[in-house]
Amino acid sequence: MDGIIGAMIRPRRFALAVLFALALAGCTLSGATAGSANTPTPTGAAPAGSAPAGSAPAGPLVASTSTSTVYPAHCQAQDNNEEPDPTCTPGALNPAVTQATIKSTICTSGWTATIRPPTSYTNKIKGEAIAAYGAYAGTAMGSYELDHLISLEIGGSPTAVANLWPERGEHNDKDPVENAAKRAVCSGQMTLADVQQQIATNWVALGHKLGVTGIPAS
Repeated sequence: MDGIIGAMIRPRRFALAVLFALALAGCTLSGATAGSANTPTPTGAAPAGSAPAGSAPAGPLVASTSTSTVYPAHCQAQDNNEEPDPTCTPGALNPAVTQATIKSTICTSGWTATIRPPTSYTNKIKGEAIAAYGAYAGTAMGSYELDHLISLEIGGSPTAVANLWPERGEHNDKDPVENAAKRAVCSGQMTLADVQQQIATNWVALGHKLGVTGIPAS
């Protein structure tokens, strides 16, 4: 009788042992899955979808060879009429001038004379620009200089309306800043892109940075 009972108990023990082993294996697999789903990002790794380290957003300046004479309406000179309206005149670049080509373009004496647009073109734009800017210094053409915000000497577009605005006065304080900016680029003191961005943003601040005297205080 004892042998029969023992024979009946042994299969039950074996079945219980198998069930216990399966339950234990299930817990182990569950823990491994959860752990893999929550594996921390290695130190220094960028999150998914992020920009590569050291990347920078593109600047607002674009190259342009446009010859359109159409200005946006209702432009307004800024900072005591020293700066153009950034919406109407954000600045535009000459695609022929890059950091790699400065020695054969802007740093070559007389080069800008070869790309300066004719007065037949600039006079038409000047009249349009004065009207767009509300004739803030009067209606006389002689009261303004049609200024390249990013000057030709540092790779500004010769013809794009986005780079031309009616600056008050025929000879103005910005001219020596443009000359100093060219020297800074050609000497390696500043990069072409830095100078272009800074003169488009605030030529007065750039002038002070380059030590130009006789310009507005701010």
